[in-house]
Amino acid sequence: QVQLVESGGGLVQAGGSLKLSCAASGISFSFYNFGWYRQAPGNERELVADISRLGVTNYADAVKGRFAISRDNAKNTAYLQMNSLKPEDAAVYYCGGWYRESRYWGQGVQVTVSS
Repeated sequence: QVQLVESGGGLVQAGGSLKLSCAASGISFSFYNFGWYRQAPGNERELVADISRLGVTNYADAVKGRFAISRDNAKNTAYLQMNSLKPEDAAVYYCGGWYRESRYWGQGVQVTVSS
């Protein structure tokens, strides 16, 4: 059974930091590309950052220079380090993993940023 389990969300003041983790099981982790997405109320789910199986990263303009995506193949875990958080970063953050025709999602984790 494939599972992607996010953790690390919570409430933080504007300017603060959080680190999200996405622990994967049931897949060959190193084969998969991973991405972090977010969805705020009333908005569509949007890509925040992704990282390829080779470690190539890509970021949404809104988070460039503040967020960093990484992966640890030995731990079957992908991360999203979020710094200098802004109120507009508040959303449910989802981890997604994909390889060829297979795509999986985590259940999401809430990030709340107080101003």
